[in-house]
Amino acid sequence: MHISNSDLIEQGRELYQAERFAEAVTIWQQALKGHQENPLVEAMVLNYLSLAYQQLGRWQQATQAITSSLKLTQNSKNITQQAKLIFAQALNTQGSLQLAQGQAEQALNTWQQATAAYTKAGYASGRIGSLVNQAQAQQALGLYLQARKTLAEVEQALENQPDQQLKITGLRGLGNILRLVGDLGNSRRVLQQSLAAIQGAANVSKQDISATLLSLGNTARTQGDTEAALAYYQQAATNASAIITQIQAEVNQLNLLIATKQLQKAENLRNQLQPKFNDLSPSRSTIYARINFGKSLAKGTQGQGESAKLLATAVQQAKSLGDQQAESYALGYLGGLYEQNQQWSNAQELTQQALQLAQAINAPDIAYQWQWQLGRILKAEGAIKPATAAYEVAFTTLKSLRSDLVAINSDIQFSFRESVEPVYREYVELLLNPGENTEPSQNNIKQARQVIESLQLAELDNFFRSACLQGQIVPIEQIEQSAAAVIYPIILKDRLEVIVSLPQQPLHHYSTKVAQQEVEEVLEQLRQNLEKPYTTPEGKALSTKVYDWLIRSMEAGLSQSQVKTLVFVLDGSLRNIAIAALYDGKQYLVEKYSIALTPGLELLGPKPLNKSKLKTLVAGLTEARHGYSPLPNVSDELKAIESEVPSEILLNQTFTSSALRKQIDSLPFSVVHLATHGQFSSNADETFVLAWDKPVKVNELKDLLRSRNQTKPEPIELLVLSACETAEGDKRAALGLAGVAIQAGARSTLASLWSVDDASGTQLISKFYQELATKKVTKAEALRQAQLSLLKDPDYRHPVHWAPYILLGNWL
Repeated sequence: MHISNSDLIEQGRELYQAERFAEAVTIWQQALKGHQENPLVEAMVLNYLSLAYQQLGRWQQATQAITSSLKLTQNSKNITQQAKLIFAQALNTQGSLQLAQGQAEQALNTWQQATAAYTKAGYASGRIGSLVNQAQAQQALGLYLQARKTLAEVEQALENQPDQQLKITGLRGLGNILRLVGDLGNSRRVLQQSLAAIQGAANVSKQDISATLLSLGNTARTQGDTEAALAYYQQAATNASAIITQIQAEVNQLNLLIATKQLQKAENLRNQLQPKFNDLSPSRSTIYARINFGKSLAKGTQGQGESAKLLATAVQQAKSLGDQQAESYALGYLGGLYEQNQQWSNAQELTQQALQLAQAINAPDIAYQWQWQLGRILKAEGAIKPATAAYEVAFTTLKSLRSDLVAINSDIQFSFRESVEPVYREYVELLLNPGENTEPSQNNIKQARQVIESLQLAELDNFFRSACLQGQIVPIEQIEQSAAAVIYPIILKDRLEVIVSLPQQPLHHYSTKVAQQEVEEVLEQLRQNLEKPYTTPEGKALSTKVYDWLIRSMEAGLSQSQVKTLVFVLDGSLRNIAIAALYDGKQYLVEKYSIALTPGLELLGPKPLNKSKLKTLVAGLTEARHGYSPLPNVSDELKAIESEVPSEILLNQTFTSSALRKQIDSLPFSVVHLATHGQFSSNADETFVLAWDKPVKVNELKDLLRSRNQTKPEPIELLVLSACETAEGDKRAALGLAGVAIQAGARSTLASLWSVDDASGTQLISKFYQELATKKVTKAEALRQAQLSLLKDPDYRHPVHWAPYILLGNWL
């Protein structure tokens, strides 16, 4: 029986939609043979083929297909509506191919052309899709505000969209993208709009309801709103007409129940879920669902046999579909299961197979996970050298992936804390502990320092949900350290490692055997003690303990090299404590040294301050705004600054975000001082400073403070945030402080870890500016003198008043 070409094309589409990509390729190749005489249909089929090849990771074939497709549409004399549309679709496909291969700028350019072509063809849903794609490319390039503007344009277009179905799926797609880029509040709002549009529409499929509820569950889960996430997953499963959506919702629900230790509920759901997998026909989604279910089962000891069966089936199904990406995941996780059971040789063999597949389809986001897994297995077998080599490859792959980690495949649940951070830490551990009683070589210590610098960058990328730091990195070997010691403490599972870089000396390294849990408990207690208004013997004892861990071993080296400044690149919970208040039994650290922090030298290489141009733009609020209490002492603080340095002042109503921007654009200020409420959090959405008109979030700050970079290249030397503090109960809140420092584009930032008594704050700020303006001292030394002036004042000598002030970035 002869099947017509149009039937073949349709059949290919059905297979593609069922995620049977290799079979779709075979069918479309047949269709192509019969269409040599119709260039437009040929161009359309080539476009479809490119999409399927991309899904299979066959990049070369995908590129050939889309290049031929574009050639045919451009050469075509035919400028019908259909021709315009096929051209726009081909551009859209080319953009996704470029982004998948890490060419974000070309992708953005291509998608801008696609948007124009869809607009010309009058095809609304294509235009909306290509705008969403543009936003992803902008995100990958760190063009954060442009991405937000593009997504706002998408939302606008969808709201005015008469086609209900397009509105529903468009809003759902937009909500999912907003989640990927870390804009969780808007993601949830837009997904709720999609749900409202469904409820207001006449004939809607149950499938739409369940797909939107599933997305809402994923966003609520990312927000940490467990109860809402569980409820959404439950509703999604109940409404699902497609068995696969029901299973995806239940698997996510199961993961969450296990994560929140609701074990009885998890057990019941698991028993209901198991039989449903028997009826699934193979597709990429069903394979991923199996893998996710298998991973959940593997967390309990009794579920491991069942987990191995599920993963083995997933491997077979992926093979039968020719889907190497899915096969790599399934093999890798099966290898991980053998690793868990300490069956090392099986674990190693499967992991190596998974890795080969990931490399064959050029998928570094999958490959690094198996390189890391291989490193762990080799380490467990005692093969330290090969293990270190495997970790090195994983680390290098991760570095090359920086911009893509943001938009990594969310079907296989991905978490930075579980899937990225440990690679860096475990690699450092291997570098600094090459074997029993063996000291690490100078090369190993250098590499460990490089890895810590990279971890700081990766954490900030993850905080912003975009690789916005790409252009600012200076190689660490090129940085002039002057009379400063740079100290890198690293918290590992069973020890605290410290690397010290002294001027003109090889790197030093010290290690203290102490469990991570103990380190974190001590740091938490110390922070609480320092925030109390009275000194306790316990507080001093804790402060001395941390001093012993970080400084004691290097005291002699510091005094011999006549170091004046200690620069700390802090790790994890160490960022939450006031380093100035560490106590050696007689003196606080700040009595001996100036202290600065940096999120990494590569990011903020030091340069001295030009004192001749010391001009300050000061903006402050004394009145209550947006639910925040008044700050009566701010007016004293502003007067104190004005008396020390030439200043331009914006107070209350005159301190709006636009007025601030206008001032920064019009006059060259070297210092911007914001005396207002603000908060630093590990979530970019909750990190802001308060202006009269609104809270300015960390990602808008860049736009505000850097706008003059185009006209006046000199950066702001110093940003002072005098009433901001780290978020209560957020262990990683100091990330937000580093984030503000980076986004502001200021060389240094002065801020406080907790809110300070107004009167002592005013005194410290006044003294700081006095030192900075009149003496030849570094910013770090000016802060030290200001802290010492409080320490010597009987009213303010307790650390609660002077210790929380930190200088972040350039200390010179």
